[in-house]
Amino acid sequence: MKHIYHIQGMTCNGCRSHVEEILSKVEGVSKATVNLEKKEASIEMVSHIPLATFQEALKKDGDTYSIHKLKDGETVHTYHIHGMTCNGCRSHVEETLSKVKGVSKARVNLEKEEAIIEMASHFSIKTFQEALKNDGGNYSIHNLGEQPKHDTKVEKPQGKGTGTFYCPMHCEGEKTYDKAGDCPVCGMDLVEEQNLTIGNSEQWTCPMHPEVEKEEAGACPICGMDLVPMEPDLSSEEKTYKKLIKKFKIAIAFTLPIFLIAMSEMLPNNPLYEVLEQKNWNWIQFVLSIPVVFYATWMFFERAYKSIKTWNLNMFTLIGIGAGVAWLFSVFGLFFPDFFPEQFLSESGAVHVYFEAATVILTLVLMGQVLEARAHSKTNSAVKELLKLAPNKATKVVNGEDVEVSIDKIELNDILKVKPGDKIPVDGSITEGETTIDESMITGEPVPVDKVEGDKVSSGTINGNQSFLMKAEKVGSDTLLSQIIHLVNTASRSRAPIQNLADKVSGYFVPVVVIISVITFIVWAILGPEPTYVYALVNAIAVLIIACPCALGLATPMSVMVGVGKGAQNGVLIKNAEALEKMDKVDTLIVDKTGTITEGKPTVESVGAFDDNFSEAEVLQYIVSLNNNSEHPLAEATVKYGKKQKTEILKSEGFNAVTGKGVEATINSKKVALGNPKMMDYAKAEITSDMQEEAKSFQKQGKTVSYLAIDKIVVGYVVIGDKIKATSAKAIKELQNKGIDVIMLTGDNKDTAQAVASELNLADFKASMLPEDKLKEVEKLQKEGKVVAMAGDGINDAPALAKSDVGIAMGTGTDVAIESAMITLVKGDLHGIVKAKHLSHAVMKNIKQNLFFALVYNTLGVPIAAGVLFPVFGLLLSPMIAALAMSFSSVSVIANALRLRTIKI
Repeated sequence: MKHIYHIQGMTCNGCRSHVEEILSKVEGVSKATVNLEKKEASIEMVSHIPLATFQEALKKDGDTYSIHKLKDGETVHTYHIHGMTCNGCRSHVEETLSKVKGVSKARVNLEKEEAIIEMASHFSIKTFQEALKNDGGNYSIHNLGEQPKHDTKVEKPQGKGTGTFYCPMHCEGEKTYDKAGDCPVCGMDLVEEQNLTIGNSEQWTCPMHPEVEKEEAGACPICGMDLVPMEPDLSSEEKTYKKLIKKFKIAIAFTLPIFLIAMSEMLPNNPLYEVLEQKNWNWIQFVLSIPVVFYATWMFFERAYKSIKTWNLNMFTLIGIGAGVAWLFSVFGLFFPDFFPEQFLSESGAVHVYFEAATVILTLVLMGQVLEARAHSKTNSAVKELLKLAPNKATKVVNGEDVEVSIDKIELNDILKVKPGDKIPVDGSITEGETTIDESMITGEPVPVDKVEGDKVSSGTINGNQSFLMKAEKVGSDTLLSQIIHLVNTASRSRAPIQNLADKVSGYFVPVVVIISVITFIVWAILGPEPTYVYALVNAIAVLIIACPCALGLATPMSVMVGVGKGAQNGVLIKNAEALEKMDKVDTLIVDKTGTITEGKPTVESVGAFDDNFSEAEVLQYIVSLNNNSEHPLAEATVKYGKKQKTEILKSEGFNAVTGKGVEATINSKKVALGNPKMMDYAKAEITSDMQEEAKSFQKQGKTVSYLAIDKIVVGYVVIGDKIKATSAKAIKELQNKGIDVIMLTGDNKDTAQAVASELNLADFKASMLPEDKLKEVEKLQKEGKVVAMAGDGINDAPALAKSDVGIAMGTGTDVAIESAMITLVKGDLHGIVKAKHLSHAVMKNIKQNLFFALVYNTLGVPIAAGVLFPVFGLLLSPMIAALAMSFSSVSVIANALRLRTIKI
């Protein structure tokens, strides 16, 4: 029998053949044929096999692909989706497409930006395009391989600013927005992301003709006047702050007189009533409140309306209802005083109004927004400091002449001159000269580093007292500084698992507070003292105003943002917030030897021959000729040594690197293999006991010995040394003192590993470990309940790094290792792990403090505002005091998070 199924997840012919192979191996399958274009698998089987069996087979293979049943007559199409930025977008698009008439099921993949749509019968893509257009036009759908005709992204603003904004509470995960405004979920002001597009080039303009803009000084082409530097445009952050300050000043100016008029009632023989009657003063309060409500704080009511309309209830819902009820009640009382019972009337017969309560509440909330805006600007100060490191200008050497150019005019392979005290403009290597460079701003280490010809230098670091020439090797967004800033921005927007608690509470928070407010009104109206309705109204408003879901929502993101920035300043790059939380729980650390414990700069110490038919020079020639094709650090060391010895490199063919073992190729028609004993087994070359003894004498000193085999006969060896980093022993001891088990796993032999372990006082180590062995060791420890961190720097460490709870890559290592890791150490030594441990502990402690404060504040504040203390102590909380407390609760959380800037890691 034959069944046809739909396959999801294939992108190329390699995927197709891989899926075909997996399905063919399922027991009972006679033949499996997969069609990439139709995304279908035709499976022939002896007897019926449940679909779940195939689903399980694909899941075990890594869950990259999935298999689904096709209904009779049903067709499946895959389309490209444009405009998605987060999981919320994905689910929204999925929901919109699923609602299209005739669609059985729609599945959307965010990473691949694809939609797989099952439909009863095929119909035009225009149907889906129309559905997304009617939904708001934020997303578009196209046939695979087609690009949207019009980019839906809004053009980024010119001048200072990136045009990328995010919510400080990360309400929609890592979603970003392309214009300033407020978050559609929580209502808070969006924060602009900082990156290297800001202020990279100095602009010049004419004082007489401001339309003239040049990238360098000179004369105005219109009037001939000297150009002057342009004033930098304000960032979105500064604009928001200045706008809030302006509104706050207006709110204060009109709220203060209202407050004084209202408070004058507490004076005996109120002197104001000698000037005008109370009713007239109420009208004055009403007029004065209009600018406060309808200009200075109108945005709060807009956000409240939007929150109720979308049912994303938040802090502004409570403020809008509380202050709105107080103001509308007062206006109604002013226009229709006869409607109210006697207990609401004063001695003069006028209704007791609450304009002062409404305006003071709104002004205090606005003050809280001003303080938050200023505090927010400090939470990403680490990124701003990194941005300052990027120079605007560089000196380029053109035909032997020094030419000053803008940083964005530098191209790959340009030769640049760096003068004493200058910032290094881009990443590259020194081609002439030597110097010392201050790298503290990137590595966190205060001691300047000596650099000579051939050494790498990084953008933003500061040259010492000697000039040198360098070749540009990474420019723009590829530089280390740009990557650090990008990583910090991304990590700052990520969500820590501990935030799930706050999210669950926030989901029910506002409705519960509104219910408590209603209950408060009813209880006071029934059981309260006279005037009961006045007490009921005031206390119900106080409950709405004091509750602060924002304090809860900001507790985690603020600490993460400051912590990630602190890490970046100290050479510890955090990939996401989850890494911080997991690192705090780590109790076992696995470390690789080469490049992690050792310097990763191997040097050849000696070359030897076992066979009389080959001299040491010939052994070296074969080793160098073979390794000339390899990028492994040990191979580079032998090639470098061979060049110093002026060894002639022979032509090799059929080069092959055997992971974790060595390399092989054909040289002079001979099969040549180089590597460890496992490589010799692979090449079917026997290592005699005499050879092993000679090698052991070197291995016991911590050296690495690689064997050379020619035509299945071991003819020689090379001894390679790699110094242990000066910081390794101290870092391992500090980690052990913190209760962390440190285990060394190395592909080197047991004697070499033993020598290194002894020097570092490491009791636990394993040698001759292949990549799959390291992976199995991580899995074994995890099954024992350990929280495992893995530190490595090579391609062979990547599987274990990816599997570990926290992968830690050395910044000096390979891109593959860094990509697999959750934490990257810029300097690339174990002391960075100590820093990461200190940082993660401090951040998690700070988050817990914030969550505790936010939960306790709301747990105590709401009942007190409801009046639970009144029966015993006769105390009631004024709505104005409640507004003050609410405003400072959010600011207190941010202030506590900012303390992380001062910690020492």
